[in-house]
Amino acid sequence: MKYLWLYIVAIVASLGGLLSGYDTGVISGALLFINETWNLTDYTQGILVSSVLIGAVIGAGTNGILADIFGRKKIIIATALIFIIGSVACAFAPNIIVLILSRLFVGFAVGIVNFVIPLYLSEISPKHIRGTLVSLYQWAITSGILFSYFINAVFAHAVYNWRWMLFAGVVPGLILLIGMLFMQDTPRWLVSKGREDEAKAVFKRIEPDTDPDKEVRQIKALIKCQGKASDKFKFQKWMIMPFVVGIGVMFAQICTGINTIIYYAPTIFKIAGFDSNINAIYATTGIGLINFIMTIVAVFFTDRVGRKPLLYVGLTGVMLSLFALSSAFVFETQLGDNLKWVALGSLISYIICFAMSLGPVGWILVSEVFPLKIRGIAMSVCTVSNFAFNFFVVASFPILMNRLGGGFTFAMFGIVSLICIIFVYFAIPETKGISLETIESNWLKGVKPRDF
Repeated sequence: MKYLWLYIVAIVASLGGLLSGYDTGVISGALLFINETWNLTDYTQGILVSSVLIGAVIGAGTNGILADIFGRKKIIIATALIFIIGSVACAFAPNIIVLILSRLFVGFAVGIVNFVIPLYLSEISPKHIRGTLVSLYQWAITSGILFSYFINAVFAHAVYNWRWMLFAGVVPGLILLIGMLFMQDTPRWLVSKGREDEAKAVFKRIEPDTDPDKEVRQIKALIKCQGKASDKFKFQKWMIMPFVVGIGVMFAQICTGINTIIYYAPTIFKIAGFDSNINAIYATTGIGLINFIMTIVAVFFTDRVGRKPLLYVGLTGVMLSLFALSSAFVFETQLGDNLKWVALGSLISYIICFAMSLGPVGWILVSEVFPLKIRGIAMSVCTVSNFAFNFFVVASFPILMNRLGGGFTFAMFGIVSLICIIFVYFAIPETKGISLETIESNWLKGVKPRDF
Protein backbone atom coordinates (compact mmCIF):
# COMPACT_ATOMS: atom_id res chain seq x y z
CA MET A 1 0.00 0.00 0.00
CA LYS A 2 1.70 3.16 -1.28
CA TYR A 3 0.50 5.52 1.46
CA LEU A 4 0.68 3.07 4.37
CA TRP A 5 3.17 5.15 6.38
CA LEU A 6 1.18 8.32 5.73
CA TYR A 7 -1.99 6.73 7.08
CA ILE A 8 -0.09 5.50 10.15
CA VAL A 9 1.14 9.07 10.75
CA ALA A 10 -2.42 10.42 10.35
CA ILE A 11 -3.92 7.85 12.72
CA VAL A 12 -1.29 8.47 15.41
CA ALA A 13 -1.66 12.25 15.16
CA SER A 14 -5.46 11.99 15.20
CA LEU A 15 -5.25 10.44 18.66
CA GLY A 16 -5.01 14.07 19.74
CA GLY A 17 -8.59 14.46 18.54
CA LEU A 18 -9.60 11.35 20.45
CA LEU A 19 -8.09 12.86 23.61
CA SER A 20 -9.89 16.15 23.01
CA GLY A 21 -13.20 14.32 22.57
CA TYR A 22 -12.53 12.10 25.58
CA ASP A 23 -11.86 14.96 27.96
CA THR A 24 -14.92 16.75 26.58
CA GLY A 25 -17.25 13.81 27.13
CA VAL A 26 -15.91 12.05 30.23
CA ILE A 27 -17.07 14.75 32.65
CA SER A 28 -20.71 14.04 31.74
CA GLY A 29 -20.73 10.71 33.57
CA ALA A 30 -18.09 11.58 36.16
CA LEU A 31 -20.09 14.62 37.27
CA LEU A 32 -22.88 12.44 38.68
CA PHE A 33 -20.48 10.70 41.05
CA ILE A 34 -18.32 13.77 41.79
CA ASN A 35 -21.51 15.47 42.96
CA GLU A 36 -22.15 12.54 45.32
CA THR A 37 -18.61 12.86 46.72
CA TRP A 38 -18.72 16.60 47.43
CA ASN A 39 -22.39 17.65 46.95
CA LEU A 40 -21.61 20.54 44.61
CA THR A 41 -23.73 23.67 44.23
CA ASP A 42 -25.08 24.71 40.81
CA TYR A 43 -22.34 27.30 40.47
CA THR A 44 -19.56 24.87 41.39
CA GLN A 45 -20.86 22.30 38.89
CA GLY A 46 -20.81 24.95 36.19
CA ILE A 47 -17.26 26.01 37.09
CA LEU A 48 -16.03 22.40 37.18
CA VAL A 49 -17.47 21.50 33.80
CA SER A 50 -16.46 24.74 32.12
CA SER A 51 -12.95 24.91 33.64
CA VAL A 52 -11.61 22.81 30.77
CA LEU A 53 -12.94 25.47 28.39
CA ILE A 54 -11.11 28.29 30.18
CA GLY A 55 -7.88 26.37 29.64
CA ALA A 56 -8.87 25.70 26.03
CA VAL A 57 -9.30 29.41 25.31
CA ILE A 58 -5.77 30.04 26.60
CA GLY A 59 -4.37 27.10 24.64
CA ALA A 60 -6.12 28.06 21.41
CA GLY A 61 -4.89 31.63 21.69
CA THR A 62 -1.21 30.74 22.17
CA ASN A 63 -0.60 27.58 20.15
CA GLY A 64 -0.21 29.20 16.73
CA ILE A 65 2.91 31.09 17.78
CA LEU A 66 4.36 28.11 19.66
CA ALA A 67 3.81 25.76 16.70
CA ASP A 68 5.67 28.15 14.42
CA ILE A 69 8.60 28.45 16.83
CA PHE A 70 9.07 24.86 18.01
CA GLY A 71 7.43 22.87 15.21
CA ARG A 72 4.22 20.88 14.99
CA LYS A 73 5.68 17.60 16.27
CA LYS A 74 7.16 19.01 19.49
CA ILE A 75 3.93 20.82 20.34
CA ILE A 76 1.92 17.61 19.85
CA ILE A 77 4.35 15.70 22.10
CA ALA A 78 4.11 18.44 24.74
CA THR A 79 0.33 18.33 24.47
CA ALA A 80 0.32 14.56 25.05
CA LEU A 81 2.37 15.10 28.22
CA ILE A 82 -0.11 17.73 29.42
CA PHE A 83 -3.00 15.31 28.83
CA ILE A 84 -1.22 12.59 30.82
CA ILE A 85 -0.23 14.82 33.75
CA GLY A 86 -3.66 16.46 33.81
CA SER A 87 -5.49 13.12 33.83
CA VAL A 88 -3.39 11.86 36.75
CA ALA A 89 -3.93 15.11 38.66
CA CYS A 90 -7.70 14.89 38.12
CA ALA A 91 -7.83 11.28 39.31
CA PHE A 92 -5.98 12.02 42.56
CA ALA A 93 -7.55 15.41 43.32
CA PRO A 94 -8.09 15.66 47.10
CA ASN A 95 -10.72 18.39 46.83
CA ILE A 96 -12.88 20.20 44.31
CA ILE A 97 -10.47 23.15 43.95
CA VAL A 98 -7.60 20.88 42.87
CA LEU A 99 -9.95 19.04 40.51
CA ILE A 100 -11.06 22.30 38.87
CA LEU A 101 -7.44 23.44 38.44
CA SER A 102 -6.49 20.04 37.01
CA ARG A 103 -9.35 20.20 34.50
CA LEU A 104 -8.22 23.71 33.52
CA PHE A 105 -4.73 22.26 32.88
CA VAL A 106 -6.22 19.54 30.67
CA GLY A 107 -8.23 22.23 28.88
CA PHE A 108 -5.02 23.99 27.88
CA ALA A 109 -4.08 20.83 25.95
CA VAL A 110 -7.56 20.63 24.41
CA GLY A 111 -7.19 24.17 23.05
CA ILE A 112 -3.76 23.45 21.57
CA VAL A 113 -4.71 20.15 19.99
CA ASN A 114 -7.74 21.61 18.19
CA PHE A 115 -5.43 23.78 16.13
CA VAL A 116 -2.09 21.98 15.85
CA ILE A 117 -3.34 18.50 14.80
CA PRO A 118 -5.39 19.71 11.78
CA LEU A 119 -2.45 21.95 10.89
CA TYR A 120 -0.04 19.00 11.13
CA LEU A 121 -2.31 16.74 9.05
CA SER A 122 -2.85 19.42 6.42
CA GLU A 123 0.86 20.08 5.98
CA ILE A 124 1.90 16.41 5.99
CA SER A 125 -0.75 15.28 3.45
CA PRO A 126 -0.54 15.12 -0.37
CA LYS A 127 -3.08 17.53 -1.85
CA HIS A 128 -5.29 14.84 -3.45
CA ILE A 129 -6.06 13.11 -0.12
CA ARG A 130 -5.71 16.07 2.24
CA GLY A 131 -9.44 16.42 2.84
CA THR A 132 -9.78 12.76 3.79
CA LEU A 133 -6.90 12.86 6.25
CA VAL A 134 -7.88 16.17 7.86
CA SER A 135 -11.48 14.96 8.25
CA LEU A 136 -10.06 12.00 10.17
CA TYR A 137 -9.46 14.43 13.05
CA GLN A 138 -13.15 15.38 13.34
CA TRP A 139 -14.06 11.70 13.33
CA ALA A 140 -11.44 11.11 16.05
CA ILE A 141 -13.12 13.73 18.26
CA THR A 142 -16.47 11.92 18.03
CA SER A 143 -14.60 8.64 18.66
CA GLY A 144 -13.14 10.16 21.82
CA ILE A 145 -16.55 11.29 23.04
CA LEU A 146 -17.97 7.81 22.40
CA PHE A 147 -14.95 6.22 24.13
CA SER A 148 -15.51 8.43 27.17
CA TYR A 149 -19.13 7.28 27.40
CA PHE A 150 -18.07 3.63 27.26
CA ILE A 151 -15.46 4.23 29.96
CA ASN A 152 -18.11 5.95 32.09
CA ALA A 153 -20.35 2.89 31.70
CA VAL A 154 -17.51 0.47 32.53
CA PHE A 155 -16.41 2.25 35.72
CA ALA A 156 -19.87 3.33 36.89
CA HIS A 157 -20.01 0.30 39.25
CA ALA A 158 -16.44 0.64 40.51
CA VAL A 159 -15.18 2.06 43.78
CA TYR A 160 -13.73 5.56 43.19
CA ASN A 161 -15.59 5.40 39.85
CA TRP A 162 -15.17 9.02 38.78
CA ARG A 163 -11.45 8.90 39.54
CA TRP A 164 -11.00 5.90 37.24
CA MET A 165 -13.05 7.66 34.56
CA LEU A 166 -10.75 10.69 34.58
CA PHE A 167 -7.58 8.58 34.91
CA ALA A 168 -8.39 6.50 31.81
CA GLY A 169 -7.33 9.41 29.58
CA VAL A 170 -3.72 8.49 30.41
CA VAL A 171 -3.85 5.50 28.02
CA PRO A 172 -4.49 7.33 24.71
CA GLY A 173 -2.18 10.09 25.95
CA LEU A 174 0.69 7.60 26.29
CA ILE A 175 -0.03 6.12 22.86
CA LEU A 176 0.03 9.59 21.29
CA LEU A 177 3.25 10.50 23.13
CA ILE A 178 5.10 7.32 22.15
CA GLY A 179 3.73 7.31 18.61
CA MET A 180 4.75 10.91 17.89
CA LEU A 181 8.32 10.20 18.99
CA PHE A 182 8.66 8.10 15.83
CA MET A 183 6.98 10.64 13.53
CA GLN A 184 8.60 13.46 11.56
CA ASP A 185 7.69 17.12 11.55
CA THR A 186 5.94 18.57 8.49
CA PRO A 187 8.03 19.31 5.37
CA ARG A 188 6.78 22.89 5.19
CA TRP A 189 7.90 23.71 8.73
CA LEU A 190 11.25 21.99 8.15
CA VAL A 191 11.85 24.02 4.98
CA SER A 192 10.88 27.23 6.81
CA LYS A 193 13.67 26.47 9.30
CA GLY A 194 16.25 25.71 6.58
CA ARG A 195 16.20 21.94 7.20
CA GLU A 196 15.72 21.02 3.55
CA ASP A 197 17.39 17.59 3.63
CA GLU A 198 15.06 16.46 6.43
CA ALA A 199 12.08 17.79 4.47
CA LYS A 200 13.11 15.78 1.39
CA ALA A 201 13.43 12.63 3.50
CA VAL A 202 9.89 13.16 4.83
CA PHE A 203 8.53 13.60 1.30
CA LYS A 204 10.16 10.36 0.17
CA ARG A 205 8.56 8.47 3.03
CA ILE A 206 5.02 9.84 2.93
CA GLU A 207 4.69 10.13 -0.88
CA PRO A 208 7.10 7.73 -2.64
CA ASP A 209 6.22 8.88 -6.20
CA THR A 210 6.89 12.56 -5.61
CA ASP A 211 9.96 14.57 -6.58
CA PRO A 212 11.32 15.83 -3.21
CA ASP A 213 13.53 18.49 -4.79
CA LYS A 214 10.58 19.93 -6.73
CA GLU A 215 8.35 19.92 -3.66
CA VAL A 216 10.98 21.74 -1.58
CA ARG A 217 11.49 24.34 -4.32
CA GLN A 218 7.73 25.01 -4.44
CA ILE A 219 7.53 25.40 -0.68
CA LYS A 220 10.49 27.80 -0.65
CA ALA A 221 8.90 29.86 -3.44
CA LEU A 222 5.56 29.98 -1.56
CA ILE A 223 7.24 31.01 1.69
CA LYS A 224 9.17 33.73 -0.15
CA CYS A 225 5.97 34.98 -1.82
CA GLN A 226 4.02 34.99 1.44
CA GLY A 227 6.84 36.85 3.15
CA LYS A 228 6.71 39.64 0.58
CA ALA A 229 2.92 39.79 0.74
CA SER A 230 2.83 39.93 4.52
CA ASP A 231 5.26 42.84 4.55
CA LYS A 232 2.71 44.93 2.69
CA PHE A 233 -0.38 43.41 4.26
CA LYS A 234 -2.91 45.54 6.08
CA PHE A 235 -6.35 44.62 7.32
CA GLN A 236 -9.01 45.98 4.96
CA LYS A 237 -12.74 46.58 5.27
CA TRP A 238 -13.70 43.76 2.88
CA MET A 239 -12.12 41.24 5.30
CA ILE A 240 -14.73 41.95 7.97
CA MET A 241 -17.36 39.71 6.39
CA PRO A 242 -15.25 36.52 6.47
CA PHE A 243 -14.85 37.08 10.22
CA VAL A 244 -18.62 37.55 10.55
CA VAL A 245 -19.06 34.18 8.82
CA GLY A 246 -16.33 32.42 10.79
CA ILE A 247 -17.28 33.66 14.25
CA GLY A 248 -20.99 33.45 13.37
CA VAL A 249 -20.78 29.78 12.42
CA MET A 250 -18.87 29.10 15.66
CA PHE A 251 -21.72 30.82 17.53
CA ALA A 252 -24.26 28.64 15.71
CA GLN A 253 -22.25 25.51 16.42
CA ILE A 254 -22.02 26.13 20.17
CA CYS A 255 -24.97 28.31 21.17
CA THR A 256 -27.57 25.89 19.81
CA GLY A 257 -26.63 23.80 22.84
CA ILE A 258 -24.47 20.91 21.63
CA ASN A 259 -22.12 20.87 24.60
CA THR A 260 -24.93 21.03 27.11
CA ILE A 261 -25.81 17.63 25.63
CA ILE A 262 -22.21 16.33 25.51
CA TYR A 263 -21.38 17.47 29.05
CA TYR A 264 -24.73 17.11 30.78
CA ALA A 265 -26.63 14.32 28.99
CA PRO A 266 -26.67 11.98 32.04
CA THR A 267 -27.79 14.88 34.25
CA ILE A 268 -30.59 15.71 31.80
CA PHE A 269 -31.68 12.06 31.75
CA LYS A 270 -31.72 11.94 35.57
CA ILE A 271 -33.89 15.07 35.68
CA ALA A 272 -36.18 13.53 33.03
CA GLY A 273 -36.79 10.44 35.13
CA PHE A 274 -34.12 7.78 34.57
CA ASP A 275 -33.98 6.14 37.98
CA SER A 276 -30.24 5.59 38.39
CA ASN A 277 -26.86 6.98 37.40
CA ILE A 278 -26.11 3.73 35.56
CA ASN A 279 -29.20 3.90 33.34
CA ALA A 280 -28.54 7.57 32.60
CA ILE A 281 -24.97 6.74 31.54
CA TYR A 282 -26.14 3.86 29.34
CA ALA A 283 -28.60 6.19 27.59
CA THR A 284 -25.80 8.72 27.09
CA THR A 285 -23.58 6.03 25.52
CA GLY A 286 -26.25 5.54 22.86
CA ILE A 287 -26.15 9.28 22.16
CA GLY A 288 -22.38 9.09 21.68
CA LEU A 289 -22.68 6.16 19.26
CA ILE A 290 -25.17 8.05 17.11
CA ASN A 291 -22.92 11.14 17.13
CA PHE A 292 -20.03 8.96 15.93
CA ILE A 293 -22.02 7.34 13.10
CA MET A 294 -23.70 10.49 11.81
CA THR A 295 -20.38 12.35 11.57
CA ILE A 296 -19.35 9.79 8.93
CA VAL A 297 -22.54 10.58 6.99
CA ALA A 298 -21.71 14.29 7.03
CA VAL A 299 -18.21 13.72 5.65
CA PHE A 300 -19.73 11.72 2.79
CA PHE A 301 -22.39 14.28 1.79
CA THR A 302 -20.68 17.64 2.35
CA ASP A 303 -19.06 17.76 -1.09
CA ARG A 304 -22.11 16.25 -2.81
CA VAL A 305 -25.07 18.35 -1.64
CA GLY A 306 -23.21 21.42 -0.37
CA ARG A 307 -22.66 23.17 2.93
CA LYS A 308 -25.81 25.31 3.14
CA PRO A 309 -28.35 22.53 2.42
CA LEU A 310 -26.83 20.47 5.23
CA LEU A 311 -26.96 23.49 7.54
CA TYR A 312 -30.62 24.18 6.68
CA VAL A 313 -31.68 20.57 7.27
CA GLY A 314 -29.53 20.16 10.36
CA LEU A 315 -30.50 23.43 12.04
CA THR A 316 -34.19 22.85 11.35
CA GLY A 317 -33.95 19.41 12.94
CA VAL A 318 -31.99 20.81 15.89
CA MET A 319 -34.61 23.54 16.42
CA LEU A 320 -37.55 21.10 16.32
CA SER A 321 -35.76 18.67 18.65
CA LEU A 322 -35.10 21.43 21.18
CA PHE A 323 -38.70 22.63 21.09
CA ALA A 324 -39.87 19.01 21.55
CA LEU A 325 -37.57 18.61 24.56
CA SER A 326 -38.77 21.95 25.94
CA SER A 327 -42.40 20.91 25.56
CA ALA A 328 -41.70 17.62 27.32
CA PHE A 329 -40.46 19.47 30.41
CA VAL A 330 -43.39 21.94 30.26
CA PHE A 331 -45.89 19.05 30.21
CA GLU A 332 -43.90 16.93 32.64
CA THR A 333 -46.92 16.23 34.86
CA GLN A 334 -49.07 14.99 31.99
CA LEU A 335 -46.28 12.82 30.55
CA GLY A 336 -45.33 11.23 33.83
CA ASP A 337 -42.93 8.31 33.31
CA ASN A 338 -42.98 8.91 29.55
CA LEU A 339 -40.97 12.09 30.01
CA LYS A 340 -37.67 10.17 29.99
CA TRP A 341 -38.51 8.52 26.65
CA VAL A 342 -39.52 11.82 25.04
CA ALA A 343 -36.26 13.31 26.35
CA LEU A 344 -34.26 10.38 24.94
CA GLY A 345 -35.99 10.63 21.55
CA SER A 346 -35.48 14.40 21.39
CA LEU A 347 -31.79 14.14 22.22
CA ILE A 348 -31.27 11.37 19.65
CA SER A 349 -32.96 13.53 17.01
CA TYR A 350 -30.87 16.52 18.08
CA ILE A 351 -27.56 14.62 17.83
CA ILE A 352 -28.46 13.16 14.41
CA CYS A 353 -29.20 16.63 13.03
CA PHE A 354 -26.19 18.31 14.62
CA ALA A 355 -23.63 15.64 13.70
CA MET A 356 -24.61 15.74 10.01
CA SER A 357 -24.45 19.52 9.78
CA LEU A 358 -23.10 22.05 12.28
CA GLY A 359 -20.46 19.72 13.74
CA PRO A 360 -18.25 19.10 10.69
CA VAL A 361 -19.58 21.84 8.36
CA GLY A 362 -18.72 24.58 10.86
CA TRP A 363 -15.02 23.72 10.80
CA ILE A 364 -15.03 23.20 7.02
CA LEU A 365 -16.42 26.71 6.46
CA VAL A 366 -13.90 28.26 8.84
CA SER A 367 -11.07 26.68 6.84
CA GLU A 368 -12.49 27.97 3.54
CA VAL A 369 -13.80 31.52 3.93
CA PHE A 370 -10.67 33.40 5.03
CA PRO A 371 -8.15 34.97 2.63
CA LEU A 372 -4.77 33.25 2.47
CA LYS A 373 -2.82 36.09 4.10
CA ILE A 374 -4.76 35.91 7.37
CA ARG A 375 -5.99 32.29 7.34
CA GLY A 376 -3.78 31.09 10.20
CA ILE A 377 -4.50 33.87 12.68
CA ALA A 378 -8.16 34.01 11.59
CA MET A 379 -8.67 30.31 12.34
CA SER A 380 -7.02 30.88 15.73
CA VAL A 381 -9.49 33.71 16.43
CA CYS A 382 -12.41 31.46 15.48
CA THR A 383 -11.10 28.64 17.68
CA VAL A 384 -10.85 31.02 20.64
CA SER A 385 -14.39 32.30 19.98
CA ASN A 386 -15.63 28.68 19.83
CA PHE A 387 -14.26 27.88 23.27
CA ALA A 388 -15.37 31.25 24.67
CA PHE A 389 -18.98 30.62 23.53
CA ASN A 390 -18.63 27.10 24.90
CA PHE A 391 -17.58 28.36 28.31
CA PHE A 392 -20.54 30.72 28.74
CA VAL A 393 -23.09 28.15 27.56
CA VAL A 394 -21.74 25.26 29.63
CA ALA A 395 -21.14 27.33 32.78
CA SER A 396 -24.66 28.79 32.74
CA PHE A 397 -26.56 25.60 31.86
CA PRO A 398 -26.92 24.01 35.35
CA ILE A 399 -27.96 27.39 36.75
CA LEU A 400 -30.60 27.87 34.03
CA MET A 401 -31.92 24.32 34.49
CA ASN A 402 -32.31 24.69 38.25
CA ARG A 403 -33.55 28.29 38.26
CA LEU A 404 -35.73 28.39 35.14
CA GLY A 405 -36.40 24.73 34.39
CA GLY A 406 -35.87 22.56 31.30
CA GLY A 407 -38.85 24.01 29.44
CA PHE A 408 -37.52 27.57 29.28
CA THR A 409 -33.86 26.56 28.91
CA PHE A 410 -34.32 24.32 25.86
CA ALA A 411 -36.85 26.72 24.31
CA MET A 412 -34.18 29.41 24.50
CA PHE A 413 -31.75 27.18 22.58
CA GLY A 414 -34.52 26.50 20.05
CA ILE A 415 -35.02 30.23 19.44
CA VAL A 416 -31.25 30.63 18.94
CA SER A 417 -31.43 27.85 16.33
CA LEU A 418 -34.14 29.76 14.44
CA ILE A 419 -31.98 32.90 14.45
CA CYS A 420 -29.07 30.83 13.13
CA ILE A 421 -31.17 29.55 10.19
CA ILE A 422 -31.80 33.18 9.20
CA PHE A 423 -28.08 33.90 9.62
CA VAL A 424 -27.17 31.01 7.31
CA TYR A 425 -29.48 32.37 4.59
CA PHE A 426 -28.11 35.90 4.60
CA ALA A 427 -24.48 35.54 5.76
CA ILE A 428 -23.14 32.07 4.89
CA PRO A 429 -21.82 31.55 1.35
CA GLU A 430 -22.14 28.20 -0.45
CA THR A 431 -18.52 27.13 -0.96
CA LYS A 432 -19.11 23.74 -2.56
CA GLY A 433 -17.12 23.44 -5.79
CA ILE A 434 -15.60 26.93 -5.47
CA SER A 435 -11.84 27.36 -5.25
CA LEU A 436 -10.34 29.19 -2.30
CA GLU A 437 -9.05 31.83 -4.71
CA THR A 438 -12.56 32.43 -6.10
CA ILE A 439 -13.98 32.73 -2.58
CA GLU A 440 -11.36 35.35 -1.73
CA SER A 441 -12.04 37.15 -5.02
CA ASN A 442 -15.78 37.25 -4.27
CA TRP A 443 -15.15 38.87 -0.89
CA LEU A 444 -12.82 41.39 -2.52
CA LYS A 445 -15.46 42.28 -5.14
CA GLY A 446 -18.16 42.72 -2.48
CA VAL A 447 -20.31 39.80 -3.70
CA LYS A 448 -23.08 39.05 -1.18
CA PRO A 449 -22.63 35.67 0.54
CA ARG A 450 -25.92 34.24 -0.74
CA ASP A 451 -24.87 35.15 -4.32
CA PHE A 452 -21.59 33.21 -4.30
